[in-house]
Amino acid sequence: MPESVLRLVKRSAEFILKDKISDLPRRRRGLYVLYKKRSERIGQKKYDVVYVGMAVAGRRGGIRGRLLSHARSKRRGDRWTHFSAFEVWDNIRDEEIVELEGLFRHIYRRDSVANALNIQRGFKKARRVRVDDLSKWQL
Repeated sequence: MPESVLRLVKRSAEFILKDKISDLPRRRRGLYVLYKKRSERIGQKKYDVVYVGMAVAGRRGGIRGRLLSHARSKRRGDRWTHFSAFEVWDNIRDEEIVELEGLFRHIYRRDSVANALNIQRGFKKARRVRVDDLSKWQL
């Protein structure tokens, strides 16, 4: 049996127009990113991250359902133009998806240019494993 290319991500689609959400199949678990397309310079496409989110098993219809709810949202609806979706493999637990989303959002928590919708104070589990003294990273 051949090995998969990525351990966590089964498939992805990047920088897709918001209008194409309905093309995404229902009940897909994973992570997604909302982007705002900036004005294009010649030959360059630039996107600003607006929000990083996740979809796990449950009632909300997966990534597609989450994207549709963001599109209808008064708070986020007009702030993004494109999205990326990252579907995880079936053997990835919901807790692992939550951990990945928390880690990505933790990275943005002090970014001076990140959209305010994406900022969180931190990810508690990331704080629990934090050891800034690199000399203590021994086995």
